[in-house]
This record gives sequence, structure tokens and C-alpha cells, in this order.
Amino acid sequence: MVAQSLFPALAPTIEWRDGDLLLLDQTRLPHEIVVEHVADAAAVWRAIHELRVRGAPAIGVAAAYGLCVAVQDARALPLAQFRAELERRARWLDTARPTAVNLSWSLRRMLQRALTCGASDTAALYAALVDEAQQIHAEDQALCEGIGRHGMPLIGQGSGVLTHCNAGALATTGLGTATAPIYAAHREGVTFKVFADETRPLLQGARLTAFELQQAGVDVTLIMDSAAASIMSQGLVDLVIVGTDRVAANGDFANKIGTLLEDLGVTQVVLTGVATSIGVESTARSAHESGFNVTLALDAMTDLTMNAHENSVSTIFPRLGETGTTQEILDVLKATRS
Repeated sequence: MVAQSLFPALAPTIEWRDGDLLLLDQTRLPHEIVVEHVADAAAVWRAIHELRVRGAPAIGVAAAYGLCVAVQDARALPLAQFRAELERRARWLDTARPTAVNLSWSLRRMLQRALTCGASDTAALYAALVDEAQQIHAEDQALCEGIGRHGMPLIGQGSGVLTHCNAGALATTGLGTATAPIYAAHREGVTFKVFADETRPLLQGARLTAFELQQAGVDVTLIMDSAAASIMSQGLVDLVIVGTDRVAANGDFANKIGTLLEDLGVTQVVLTGVATSIGVESTARSAHESGFNVTLALDAMTDLTMNAHENSVSTIFPRLGETGTTQEILDVLKATRS
């Protein structure tokens, strides 16, 4: 597991072991570390619905493996009947969290693999489903690493970083989205301080973000949500990094109440994954026009060239001309802080 060396005392968020799905029960954190063996479709549905597994990327991975678990008892059926059960149980799993974009995205991808894999029998189709789930899992880990690699230059020596909710390793199967640059910088020996909002009412920041950062040895201070503007006004925060629950086609992004703070000259960055983000470059445009100092959604897999769209990154950063790679965008972001 990519992130596991950072958290030697924590079990992986999600693990697929010899056909068994194991989930870290996040409702028990930070007081207990409990790993649940999810053995059937009902247990998968409850785990997602009750926030035992949460965070958009982690839900997507759990849904992929969960669909495999959900049809394990149907593997003796003929292929046509197995396909029918697969589709029926996928529809039911999709009701566990109607607001979770990655849930429906992951299930649709699994069903698409079932349609295109060319399996001649039920066993071959089930094997293809497991393979697809493992690919989704590996892609999530790689995406988190990519976000960390691209975002790390924003965190300089002595920086103050504020984050909200939990877009961390516990919300993914890797380094997290918003926390990925934090862990990458920490791994490289950069000295900085993180402020984690408590994030009412479910306290994901207090129970999860502060806990996982502490487990990794990151210098973190837990603050009340209402204290964020105060510490920003005191100059203690150089960078705000948050994740996002979903990104609309026009670039609007949604996170928890408290994400949109008064602009105090602090660089603010939104980090998101492929399934959550529909319009990467327009996210930055929309947020910038709404009064943010600078906001950017980073798709982590590659250096992005954004000249193929009408609302290109040059709309926001004219210094970049017609195109902007991720590194060029980061250079502009850093320049705004000086």
C-alpha cells in the first residue's frame, strides 16, 4: 500500500485479501482501530451508508470491491443470470450514498467492464470484475501520489497550511488528495505547520485529519472552525488546501460549510481526482471570478495541457499564454504569494 509506511499503526483504509474485503471502520476512530470483514452485499451497503468508509475516492474503491463481494454468492449461476444479478445488485449498492459521485462512477465502470470483457462463463466474468476493481484501487493510489508530487512545491520551509474536513489518506487508499502535498513535503524533510479545522458536525477534521497527520508525524494543530479566519488574519496561514465533494461542468466546486473563507491574501487550492472533477480548468476560472486569491483543481495523473478548452487556464493566468502545464501553474501560484 502506497501510504502505509506513513501510518505503521493504522490498518489500510481498504484491503482486498484473497477474495475478502476488509474496511477500516472510520466511525470508531480515533479511539479504536477496528477492521471490519465485509462479507455480503448488505454489509457493503451499510458500510458506505453509515460512513464506516467515507471520502469520495475510498467510496469508489470500496464500491468496486463491494460489487465483487455482492455477487460472490451468485457465481454458480449461468452467465446470463449472473449478469442480471450483477446489474440488480449494482443498482442497489448505488442507493447507499446518493450524493457520492465516485460511488456511481465506480459501479458504472464495473458494469462497463462486464459488458466489454468478452467473458464466456461466470467464472471469467467474476475474475474480470476483480481485476477491474484492483485497477481502480491502483489508480487511486497513483492519483494521490501524483497530487502530492505536483502540489508539494506550494509548501515551503516554515509555511503555515490550513485544511478543512478530511480529504486525507483516510478518504482514499493512498496519500489523500488535499493532504497528499502535505505528506509529500513531510517525506522530503520540509518543515511546516498544519492547522486542521474540526469540521462540524461530524468532526472529520478532529477525528480523522488531525489524527492521521499526527500518526504520520506531521506538526498539526486542531482548531475550531470559527478560528480559521482569525489565524489567517494573523498571518499564520500561507496556504489553504481542501478537497472537493464534486466539481460541476461550469467549474463550481462543493465542499463542506466553512471552505469558502474571506480572502485574506492567502493562496487557496482545491485538489481533486478524476472521477470527482468534471471541469478542471474551469474550476480555477470560476473560483477566481468568485473572489478567491487563486484556486486550482489539480488532476494529478499528468502535467495538464489546458489549451483544448474554450475556458483555458490562460483566462485566469494570462502570463501562461495559450497553454499551461501543472508546473507552470504552480509557478504562478507561488508568485502570487510573494
